[in-house]
Parts: sequence; C-alpha cells; structure tokens
Amino acid sequence: MPIASPEVYAEMLDRAKAGAFAYPAINVTSSQTLNAALQGFAEAESDGIIQVSTGGAEYLSGPTVKDMVTGSLAFAAFAEEVAKKYPVNIALHTDHCPKGKLDGFVRPLLAASKERVAAGGAPLFQSHMWDGSAVPLKENLEIATELLAEAAAAKVVLEIEVGVVGGEEDGIVGAIDEKLYTTVEDGLAMVEALGLGEKGRYMAALTFGNVHGVYKPGNVKLRPEILKEIQDAVGAKYGKEKPLSLVFHGGSGSLLEEIRAALDYGVVKMNIDTDTQYAFTRPVVTHMFTKYDGVLKIDGEVGDKKAYDPRAWGKSAEAGMAKRVVDACEHLRSTGTTLAK
Repeated sequence: MPIASPEVYAEMLDRAKAGAFAYPAINVTSSQTLNAALQGFAEAESDGIIQVSTGGAEYLSGPTVKDMVTGSLAFAAFAEEVAKKYPVNIALHTDHCPKGKLDGFVRPLLAASKERVAAGGAPLFQSHMWDGSAVPLKENLEIATELLAEAAAAKVVLEIEVGVVGGEEDGIVGAIDEKLYTTVEDGLAMVEALGLGEKGRYMAALTFGNVHGVYKPGNVKLRPEILKEIQDAVGAKYGKEKPLSLVFHGGSGSLLEEIRAALDYGVVKMNIDTDTQYAFTRPVVTHMFTKYDGVLKIDGEVGDKKAYDPRAWGKSAEAGMAKRVVDACEHLRSTGTTLAK
C-alpha cells in the first residue's frame, strides 16, 4: 500500500487510542533496516511508523556527506516506492530534533511538505518531532506553537516532548533526575498553549521515568500512572475522556505490564531503536563467526564469495530485525489491526 495519507494516519492514531494499542515506531538508518521494518509490520498484519533521527538522517545521506535534509528526502522517496509492495499502512516520522537542529532538519522538511500539499500532493513525512526537553517549558511550548501552525498547514502531525527522557540518544543527553516525570501542571500548560486539535494535531511524549539506552528488564523505574493522572486532569478541565495522544520513549528494559498500562492510558506510539539495532546486528555476528574462513581470504586463499556477499548476511540481519518488529507489535497489541484488512 502507499505511504499513509494524512487522513489514514489520523484514523490509525484514533483507532489506536480507542483500542488501547500502539504502533511501534521503528528507527531505521538504511534501506536494509527499512525493508526489515516493512517485513515485520507485514508479517504482524500491523500498520506502523518508521522513523529517522537526526543521526540516522545524516547517515542516510552518506557518512561523508552528513546532510540531514538530503538523507531524509532520499529516505522518504525510497520508502514511498517500496512500501507500495506491502499490505499495511506505513507513516514516516522524524525523531528527536533539538532546538539547534530545527533549521537544518524539521523546518526545511515542513516547508517541502507544505509546498507539495499546496500543489495537490501529499506531505513527505506524516509527523515530525520537536524535542524541547532541553529548554524551559515556556520556550518549549512557544516553539511548539509555532511549529504546530506550520505542521497543520502541511497536513503533518507534530510530536513534542514535555519532560525529559534520561540517558543518551544521538548526542541528546537527558539527566536522570526529577525531570524524568512530567507533572500534571506541565500537561495542563501544554494543552493551554497547543489546544486539543483545533490548532493542529499533535502527540505528546510525556515522561514517566523513561530512559534511552540498554537496560535489563526491571532496571527502568517507570510510573505509567502519571499518564493517567495527566489524562484525567486535562479531561476534567476540557470535558473530554482520554483527550491526549501519547508517545512512549526509552522503552528498552521496560516490563510488559508497564508497557500495557501505558497503552491503557493513551499511548499510541512507542519508539523502538536499541532492541532492533541488536536484532539486526546479532545474525551478522553469527554469520561472520561461523563462516569466517569464507568471509576472510586466509593464508592466500580466495575466500567464498557467497559468504562475503553483503546479501548473504544482510538477509539474515533483516530477518532478525523483522522478527523483533513482530514481537513489538505483539507487545503493543497492534498485531492484526491493520486498516487494510
């Protein structure tokens, strides 16, 4: 199917919140990891979100070029073509973008989508994230208000972060302190500034102890009940039930019951990167270790072309990552929920 239209993406997010499930948002950095994500969503019969970070976008442009916009445009064009062969809806998203990179990443992409929409086409990306966690809340929401207007004009959903995700991702470091927990007051201030859809559609990454990186299950101390408290407070003030569409960042090492609780409280998108990176790389390690005498030209021999052909280990890598995407869909209850059925 083609990449999700703005209308299809809106329906995807609405159905997820109503059905208490979420879409895995899979970070990719290459055509191989993109294909692996598509394969996983198709096998799970789940619609999904595929995204690039600032570092991923740079890498997609070429390691010596390092241009986020070039990489993003190339990714979107490639994804638009190959996604047509899969029986699920896929939305494209850009991940964490701090203030210093807005002018070199999100704003040019929004401008390109706005131009396409004005000409009767579809936006390049279905959603973009503004990561204002490193600036004061007032400035975060001022920038979010400006970006929301631009996104609405481009028929794009905006994602924002209120609170701080701990750990490190693509050079963005969040301290592990009390800011890991978004307050009810923060949530109310967000809605006062951005509304509840009348100014444009947005998703909110509210933090409840989330930490980026690699952690064993049980080591991340999450408090998903915070999401319910904020939903209830906003709902009571504005007369709406579960009014916010929420995003779960830093999910590696989370217990399944914590993930499922977050879904019940309005999470519709969960970012997955660390786990899929490992799932992609692990089969490559097995291939290299077990076929080392074919991969390497040892003692003047010629090796085995079938062993060192990148497609040989690439297929295993893609299959490993696809399986992890299937698992993610099961964890997030999105298995079998595609709109294509």
